[in-house]
Amino acid sequence: MSIQDLPAINASLNTLSTVFLLLGYRYIRAGNRTAHRNCMVAALITSTIFLACYLVYHYYAAITKFTEPAWFKPIYLTILISHVILAVVIVPLIIIAVLHAIKGRFEQHKKVTRWAWPLWMYVSVTGVIVYLILYQIFPQTKPLLPIP
Repeated sequence: MSIQDLPAINASLNTLSTVFLLLGYRYIRAGNRTAHRNCMVAALITSTIFLACYLVYHYYAAITKFTEPAWFKPIYLTILISHVILAVVIVPLIIIAVLHAIKGRFEQHKKVTRWAWPLWMYVSVTGVIVYLILYQIFPQTKPLLPIP
């Protein structure tokens, strides 16, 4: 495995987080708290591993710049900017939601997760979309610096 493999790994981790988030939502709606908890812990773990891999990649790898097609750049940037902003916003919401759940304060947990869950879903899904745009759909995206 090399540093160049991390974008695909990150997209896979985001996809896995999305699956766990969807299953966790399904389980809590069905009243299965244990399965919900297990899925949400799995989503938290996969998202944490994603964050670690993301930080490693961007520490060692090149900065990517979307180049072509020019007509798609505003769409890409809209997705990317909303993804990045909400990725920052979601971290404290997730922490608060987890702390409420651990302490058994489920009414407060539900109030936070009304916002946290859809934002987390958006961030997970748009993370995969950004990967697909940069590395699969328009792979001519150029690194600004060489990858070691």
